[in-house]
Amino acid sequence: METSEFSPWALLVDAGMIGALLAVGTILRARVRFLQSMMIPAGVIAGFAALLLGPNVLGWLPFSDQLGTYTSLLIVFVFACLALSSDFNILKIGRNVAGFASYGVLIYAAQTAIGMLLVLALLGPLLGAPDHTGLLLFAGWAGGFGSAAALGTAFADAGDPTVQSLAFTSATVGLLVGVIGGIVQAKIGAARGHAQEFAGVQQIPDDLRTGVLDQREERPPIGTHMFSGGTIESLTFQASIIAAVSAAAYGVNQVLGELVPAVSFPLFSIAFIVGLVLRGLLVATRTTRFIDRDSMNSISGLSTDLLMVCGIASVVPSLVADNWVALVILFVVGLALCLFLGQFIAPRVMTDGWFERQLFTWGWATGAVATGMALLRIVDPKLTSRTLEDFSLAYLPVVPVEVTAVTFAPILVIAGASWAVVGIWGAITVVALVVAAVIAATNRKAGAAAMSAGV
Repeated sequence: METSEFSPWALLVDAGMIGALLAVGTILRARVRFLQSMMIPAGVIAGFAALLLGPNVLGWLPFSDQLGTYTSLLIVFVFACLALSSDFNILKIGRNVAGFASYGVLIYAAQTAIGMLLVLALLGPLLGAPDHTGLLLFAGWAGGFGSAAALGTAFADAGDPTVQSLAFTSATVGLLVGVIGGIVQAKIGAARGHAQEFAGVQQIPDDLRTGVLDQREERPPIGTHMFSGGTIESLTFQASIIAAVSAAAYGVNQVLGELVPAVSFPLFSIAFIVGLVLRGLLVATRTTRFIDRDSMNSISGLSTDLLMVCGIASVVPSLVADNWVALVILFVVGLALCLFLGQFIAPRVMTDGWFERQLFTWGWATGAVATGMALLRIVDPKLTSRTLEDFSLAYLPVVPVEVTAVTFAPILVIAGASWAVVGIWGAITVVALVVAAVIAATNRKAGAAAMSAGV
């Protein structure tokens, strides 16, 4: 079946089919034990259904040919929300979370540098893998579906739409590796006595297992009203801000395209910058109280759910099949890297609760923060390790590493400066290793002093 011609009504049909598949995916997650044990998000379930039933496989669902474009637009919304809702004050980080922070930076930067080095030194010369293959590891694993969409968009704007299918394939594989590998590590770690309070997979709270919040307990709001209904609906205002930032970013991108036609600037990065400028204006005019962080996070979450479906549905299986050898090698190396860092580096840079912290980091470094949270609840059901509290601060140094990698690494590869990616993020990896080594040495001295004091 051919895809439908795009129009506003085609958009309605696309939205209806995506919505129906998300609803079915949510119900399946709430009812099917296998999906619960694998902790598969409803968006991934819906995405696989859309891929199978859509025009790239069976052709039963009449999606338009704009699914890939939807992902490019949705990731702009995500970055606009990020600029307006997140705290980037790195000075808040203290010594208590320094080890956690250095480990997070290390695992992200290492995926970027080693993935690129592997392709340039081995997969390219031997298998003819293009340079952009080296970006798939960090974009799909540590970055998740959002970064995968951003990477695909950057290369599509530069004239190569094939990268998008590979990036979403990487994100899907990373999510599965994160869940399966995390569960295996949880069981092994518990058997070795690393976990402080191992509860087991069966003891994951129902809300994380089924995805449905307990009806009897207080449920968190998805937003807070900032305005009376007689003026404007509060959600309308929040969505209007995001739409305005996204449209302004598009306008800036058009102007830059005319001024510097040889360079393709990522729209999502421009949206992030425009969002930061708006945030500064709101601070200067003392109107930041009009921005509701919960509503922004909900809009970002909505965009990410839709992005998962559209991204997986837009995968072209033939492109994946043509590159499967290089992808398998890349993913195996990525798996080995994450295991090495988790088992040999994490125990030395993080002392109390190191296993819980590394398992949580494993989850977000291969798939998503939600995966890390679910894995954490297996080994720390009461959250006594304070992993989440420390993560809220430890992740701050990761933000610039992530944003710059997603923004500039594709530009460097497109410009033919692929080795610069290895050099820049390799240097960040080395710095993170040095910081981790200093922290590890400090931890050893503190442990030896405590033992000598009889503590």
